[in-house]
Amino acid sequence: MLSCRHLIGQTVLLLRRQASTVARLLAPGCVEIHEGTAEGNSTLRYPQVWLRDNCQCAECFHASTKARKSHWERGPLHVGVSQVTFNQEQQQLEVVWQDRHKSSFDIAWLRARDFGEPARKRYLDEVYKPPMQLWGKSEFGAVRREFNYQEVLQADAVLKAWLEALAVQGFAILKDAPNDVNVARKLAERIGYIKRTTYGDVFEVKSKPNAGNYAYLMTPLPLHTDMPYYEYKAGINILHTLVQSESSGGANTLTDGFNVAEQLRRSHPEDFEVLRSVPANWVDIGHDGDAGKPFHSLWRAPVICLDVDGQFARINQNTTKRDSRFSVPLDRAMAWYKAYDKFLELAQSEAVEFKTQAGDVFVFNNLRMLHGRTAYEDAPGNKRHLVGAYVDWDIIYSKLRTLKFPNATD
Repeated sequence: MLSCRHLIGQTVLLLRRQASTVARLLAPGCVEIHEGTAEGNSTLRYPQVWLRDNCQCAECFHASTKARKSHWERGPLHVGVSQVTFNQEQQQLEVVWQDRHKSSFDIAWLRARDFGEPARKRYLDEVYKPPMQLWGKSEFGAVRREFNYQEVLQADAVLKAWLEALAVQGFAILKDAPNDVNVARKLAERIGYIKRTTYGDVFEVKSKPNAGNYAYLMTPLPLHTDMPYYEYKAGINILHTLVQSESSGGANTLTDGFNVAEQLRRSHPEDFEVLRSVPANWVDIGHDGDAGKPFHSLWRAPVICLDVDGQFARINQNTTKRDSRFSVPLDRAMAWYKAYDKFLELAQSEAVEFKTQAGDVFVFNNLRMLHGRTAYEDAPGNKRHLVGAYVDWDIIYSKLRTLKFPNATD
């Protein structure tokens, strides 16, 4: 049994730890919270305008819809803080504003929104998007992940691991899928929603007479990304092998386009800048077997696209879909071809080759991976046949977050 002296000592220690948390105004326009505990000291800082913008009171915030109710024009930019205190009992920051409005913020809620670099990085890496693992030809064996098709459909833990592999390594292979033309559709719907394009919600890849797409020939298919002519380009490509060619060809080729771009940035910075800044025209004109439903898809974008943080976001590369119209000044076009040649040289040098078999589902990040195929020959009793589908990354990341954080409320 604990002695009274011990209980009193523990209570005093707890009070000291709580009492060491203080809040104060910090010029210019910031509120600072200093936390001192037995584990160490930490300081949190928040802009006053951010605190007012994110006031959690019932007047400003609609809890069930998780939405602000206040209008920006009410003046959060110009209403300053009159007083700040830290409520030790409630573990809340309490703010009184110059217009007499009052706000309170739980300390745990504030910590999760800390403006410090460690908290920002933790949120971006753990919640926003997992950091990508770039890889080259020599690392292919180490990054290749395989999953069982039925387990992906039935077990959320396996689904989560599969989606993480697609987000981090950029590709994965599912094994033992049935001989069913709906496999790609079922996988897409297991994630969320299939992406419908001008080629339908699912598409077949096989040799076709009078082919309207280069992929429907038996000739070699050079390294490329699908649909660079779409502003909202398909996120992942799900390719189910129903029948594989028994000829020596028909093998898959694959290169990590982001790794190629990073090599270019390090070793050939001038070429990198050209491919990052000069837009090419990507085009797809025709129809997919129905002349009554023609399409004319066109998008201008560089080969290498970066996001708001300067990270790789998208690679556009498809020689068969690059328009002969090049809507840039003459000198930029000449520099672009030099840089493009170096990019393709690096991509070819890092390409791996493997051959899926019937029942394999090859899935990859279409914004990142360059994929292709070696030439093959069909035979009367053996015609190579794949069925594919697309899913957007918005849908994939949303599904991944619900699997990682099933009880998330904000």
